[in-house]
Amino acid sequence: MSASPLQKIMAERRSVRRYAPRPIADEVVLSLAAAARLAPSAENAQPCRFIAVRDPAAVEKLSRASLSGVFSPTRFAAQAPLIVALCADRTGAPARAMAVKDRAMYQLDCGIAGEHLVLRATELGLGACWIGWFNRRAARRALGAPRGIQVVCLIALGYPAADLAPRRRSRKPLASIIMRDSWDSAFPGAEGYEEEEK
Repeated sequence: MSASPLQKIMAERRSVRRYAPRPIADEVVLSLAAAARLAPSAENAQPCRFIAVRDPAAVEKLSRASLSGVFSPTRFAAQAPLIVALCADRTGAPARAMAVKDRAMYQLDCGIAGEHLVLRATELGLGACWIGWFNRRAARRALGAPRGIQVVCLIALGYPAADLAPRRRSRKPLASIIMRDSWDSAFPGAEGYEEEEK
């Protein structure tokens, strides 16, 4: 089976940690947010909010606050021309969702929206890197987000550095991740299955 345009974008997407010093236009930022807005959410609560941090002083403030100390391995994000803070507005959660305390559906909702954003970024020629290792409380303060808003993750975005060599990501064989009907039953046809990437 030949790969669709979406599958080609998914195959192309990878974590980029070095960026060209090229600004990202407002229209591109809005296109990323528009793609993320299309993501589904539990009970259509739409808890996701996005803070596009582009001003160099704001990027530095966010980075200094939330990517320092034990979080310094993610400090590369300070070099990105755009950091999107993917937030969840937890003030208007549906009553049923609030009642089930061990089900943090907003995290799943934000993950889906963030992946929509990252795939659109890839389609537009941007590199992106999800950042889950950061000081959430300090990030919320640096961003001026009110109570009830949780910073779920940061996404560093930018055009990849010119000297960044393309690299294929290794992936487990399909047969090792899909089973049929029960854990110990192989899925027919998974062994040797490959999507054509041309």
